[in-house]
Amino acid sequence: MSPFSRVSLAALAAALAACGGPAGEARKTQTTLAAAAPEGDAAFKVETLAEGLVNPWSLAFLPDGSILVTERDGKLRVIRDGALVETPVAGVPAPYVKSQGGLFDVMLHPDFATNRTIFLSYAAGAPDANATRVISATFDGAALTDIKTIFETATKKDTPVHYGGRLALLPDRTLLITVGDGFNYREKAQDLSNGLGKIARVNLDGSIPADNPFAGREGALPEIFSYGHRNQQGLAVDPATGTIFATEHGPMGGDELNIIEAGANYGWPIATYGLDYSGAQISPFTEYEGTKQPEKYWVPSIGPSGLAIYQGDLFAGWKGDLLVGALAKTALHRLDVENGKIVGEERYLEGERIRDVREGPDGAIYVTTEDHDGAPIGRVLRLTPAQ
Repeated sequence: MSPFSRVSLAALAAALAACGGPAGEARKTQTTLAAAAPEGDAAFKVETLAEGLVNPWSLAFLPDGSILVTERDGKLRVIRDGALVETPVAGVPAPYVKSQGGLFDVMLHPDFATNRTIFLSYAAGAPDANATRVISATFDGAALTDIKTIFETATKKDTPVHYGGRLALLPDRTLLITVGDGFNYREKAQDLSNGLGKIARVNLDGSIPADNPFAGREGALPEIFSYGHRNQQGLAVDPATGTIFATEHGPMGGDELNIIEAGANYGWPIATYGLDYSGAQISPFTEYEGTKQPEKYWVPSIGPSGLAIYQGDLFAGWKGDLLVGALAKTALHRLDVENGKIVGEERYLEGERIRDVREGPDGAIYVTTEDHDGAPIGRVLRLTPAQ
């Protein structure tokens, strides 16, 4: 019998909620962080599309070539004809803005060309009761109308951090939504009756897909797609295979790249490669029966935020590689993928705190950069090969 099977997941999660104690042995790393790419940032031609932004969190590309940009302080902006439109989009609901809370992701409806619908995620509520919310709205080029809430985390929290907030569209036209653990509620990531520390899946109108893994299960929230997460701020779906990738902030060390499967448990806080910020051990386990191991983890942390799967032709040899923004090991990280395996890692734009990374319709790479303390110096950059 495996020694792990002697303790139930639920019992261990409850025990870990109060776990302190001395730090365990130093965690092993899966790979050593690569040095900057040999060609360095000279590999890129860097074009600044917008600047003076407050924590630009996400990008979405419109059919007419314009770009939507969210700012965490609650503004939705438009880059049109290569310049930032001075007036923010009207009609955006006011988010709860504090610490990590605010306006998060923006995504187009797959039928945007005909219905003009977009989706926004943001922190909603008050200091003592707030949650991750997703709305749909009609965008006319200058304002939002017909706003509808299609998702809100079932569990409210009283912390202004760990919201998740990333959105991704699956090939079956359902929507994935990441929800963080709220920081003070990490044991709830293992509780299927609680909305924190999960990835949710809903239809585009907010209804629950009948084939969700816990739909119809007594005591479980039907919107849950996967669980055991800490704070997932990168989410991308491979258009060729449908594989779902997510990046997740660990505590002190233990950031993760995961392949997300329906109904799977990703271990937090039962299994982790990180330590508490105090240096105390969170769990004695880096692996635990019934939980999924990450495809890659980082010790020390890089602070992964924003994730894209490069599918273009501009950057020779990069097709299928993963692009990861980083807030701690500040850089754009490229994970070299060959035959489904990560075989290397390179860093570009070192020193830039990168919140989001996207591939544009033109095959260029677009990133948002931000200031740690929220100063209005955020930028949107377009990266193309230098030659």
